[in-house]
Amino acid sequence: MSLGAGHALDGSVLVLNKFFMAVHVISARRAFCLLFKDLAEVVTIDDGQYSSFDFASWREVSEARLRFKEPDDEFVRTVHFEIQVPRIIRLMTYDRLPRQRVKFNRRNIFARDGNRCQYCGRRFTTSELSLDHVVPRIQGGRATWENIVCACLRCNVRKGGRTPVQAGIRLIREPVEPKTSPALRLKLSHRKYRSWKAFLDAAYWSVELE
Repeated sequence: MSLGAGHALDGSVLVLNKFFMAVHVISARRAFCLLFKDLAEVVTIDDGQYSSFDFASWREVSEARLRFKEPDDEFVRTVHFEIQVPRIIRLMTYDRLPRQRVKFNRRNIFARDGNRCQYCGRRFTTSELSLDHVVPRIQGGRATWENIVCACLRCNVRKGGRTPVQAGIRLIREPVEPKTSPALRLKLSHRKYRSWKAFLDAAYWSVELE
């Protein structure tokens, strides 16, 4: 299948295992590959009703939906047809359970702190932020959820190799390990991913993000 290029293929798709449990988030490009190979099916929720479609039937549904396209709907044009980007797919044979621990990485730290400097409280782009050890490494501070925060370059330089108390500044919020995926919560803030909520109860909010 020759898919047209565009940001729609870079969108996110929630992946369920065969028991309808959320296990992963992948790009729409990967989702289409799985659908085309009959390794997954599309899952939709309309007025509380669940429906599933293989690639062929999803193509037919997409033709009908194209006539009543909503603002958040995204379509990909191929050589011969247009097909809607799914929001949820279910793997036909995958039965592994989701991860229960939020991955400790730069992206999740930025997401946890909302791209906000934890000293001055201002919001910055990712490129304007750094990660700061609350208790500096030279004083025994470790790289943990409770000791790493986002900091703008100005506050980071001002703090230097000191603790906030030593530098005369305060944290706007104590850093803690999140119980749910911060990056996933950001996704759920967008209307186009609202259908994910049906599968993301408290037990499964730590699905791994690419």
